[in-house]
Amino acid sequence: MDEERSETESPKRKEIYTYNTPWTAFTLGWSRSPDRKCQLAVGSYIEEYSNQFQIIELQKDDQGNGKFNKLCQFEHPYPATKVMWVPPKHNLTKGDLLATTGDYLRLWSLTEENEVSMKGVLNNNKHAEYCAPLTSFDWNDTDPSIIGTCSIDTTCTIWDINAMVPKTQLIAHDKEVYDIAFACGKDIFGTVGADGSLRMFDLRSLEHSTILYESRDLAPLLRLSWNKQDPNYIAAIHTDSPKAVILDIRVPGAPVAELVHHVGALNGISWAPHSANHICTVADDKQALIWDISTTKNIAIEDPILAFAAEGEINQLQWDASHEDWVSICFNQCVQVLKV
Repeated sequence: MDEERSETESPKRKEIYTYNTPWTAFTLGWSRSPDRKCQLAVGSYIEEYSNQFQIIELQKDDQGNGKFNKLCQFEHPYPATKVMWVPPKHNLTKGDLLATTGDYLRLWSLTEENEVSMKGVLNNNKHAEYCAPLTSFDWNDTDPSIIGTCSIDTTCTIWDINAMVPKTQLIAHDKEVYDIAFACGKDIFGTVGADGSLRMFDLRSLEHSTILYESRDLAPLLRLSWNKQDPNYIAAIHTDSPKAVILDIRVPGAPVAELVHHVGALNGISWAPHSANHICTVADDKQALIWDISTTKNIAIEDPILAFAAEGEINQLQWDASHEDWVSICFNQCVQVLKV
């Protein structure tokens, strides 16, 4: 049975809200709609075809005490690798829209009554018997008709979700592509992958890409996060590494900073949506750390400005772009939301 509880500490007014799921919580996504404040999509990791999503909402009483309530649940084929809600600049008139990746890119409609239905499955290789799993995707904030996906087959695909067709597909890396992220605007995006490179692309000129960074010994890069307040900066994490790197696209090749406090492999990284200087990391060492990269003159930054200890290895992190005080993490069968 799903459980939810809250913890508050005064006078610091530190707020931590916990929601327990009936399965390993693996995928998180904050709602971007002003009509859906403090709502999260939470996806399962179950090693079988049938997986689940729940939409949960943080609700507070008159005394300010809060807890999560489940609004709805729907089935998802295989564990989803990522979930996102449609950016605020969409042209939907009613309801909401979610996207997920796994075996394919799927779009889901969510009504005002919290009823979920699948709007479409986007497949760019309909003639093949097998599909190459999608490792991640990003939804373009400037033009919400654009979604970019990446795959273990070395490609990235840019989709027009209004027409439900691919705009273009490109071979992005020499090996599997693990993550993709748009910069500000609709044309620039970055990718990382198993070949150890971070590459930058421009939709207006896809014949060429820029290698911004290659890891030592070409060790795989797992995730990247683009700084939306200062798009000159990108953060990336290596697979099975406790270190994150901060890169300046104006000075490609070497990190301008490295975050080196974690003692377990990093699993997630996210810039603050409201600040160019703050970034959060989570890892297998059960820690969520927030860093200020403006306060150091050294490449190695050893001390975060805020640390939170979870009860398990943290496998996912999302910083709420609409309500910038909230950071969500998940570990084991648990989702926690922290007010920072």
